[in-house]
Amino acid sequence: MKYLLCKIIQFFYSGLHFEDIFNSSFWLVLKLFFIQKICRINSKVNWQVHHSTSVLSPEKVEHGKNFKSSSKNCHIDGRCGIIFGKNVWLGPSVKIISQNHNLSKYSEYTISDPIRIGNNCWIGAGAIILPGVQLGNHTVVAAGSVVTKKFMGINQLIAGNPAIFKKELPQYSKGF
Repeated sequence: MKYLLCKIIQFFYSGLHFEDIFNSSFWLVLKLFFIQKICRINSKVNWQVHHSTSVLSPEKVEHGKNFKSSSKNCHIDGRCGIIFGKNVWLGPSVKIISQNHNLSKYSEYTISDPIRIGNNCWIGAGAIILPGVQLGNHTVVAAGSVVTKKFMGINQLIAGNPAIFKKELPQYSKGF
């Protein structure tokens, strides 16, 4: 029965891998599926998100395998593009904003490079990622941090407002 339900869920989420369903809490996946695909909340998003999360331009958001974005109250603005690597985890209330207002004329928007987040990254609760940011593989963004620039290193912890490099992390032990 569980196998059949996983296959049905996988049919509706083109980007959700079968292993991701089995490796996650199955009942959470089923609940999110019901809310998104039956109740039609965030129904245009082809990956699982919490019903309290807002997603702008989901068609411009790419993600790798094992993308964990089902935390509460996130805001994902993909209008200029967001590319998530494999095994990326988002904490609650994370804001990822790929487009900004023109500072001379607020009714217009500026175009920026897409946000790129490497493999095996964890974005802590309440962190904010701003337009054009790039994060290298195995980057941990501390809770409440505001990331305004590129951090292309690997195995790193960044924190603060604005975020700065804090320390090197040991090699990620299980990943893609």
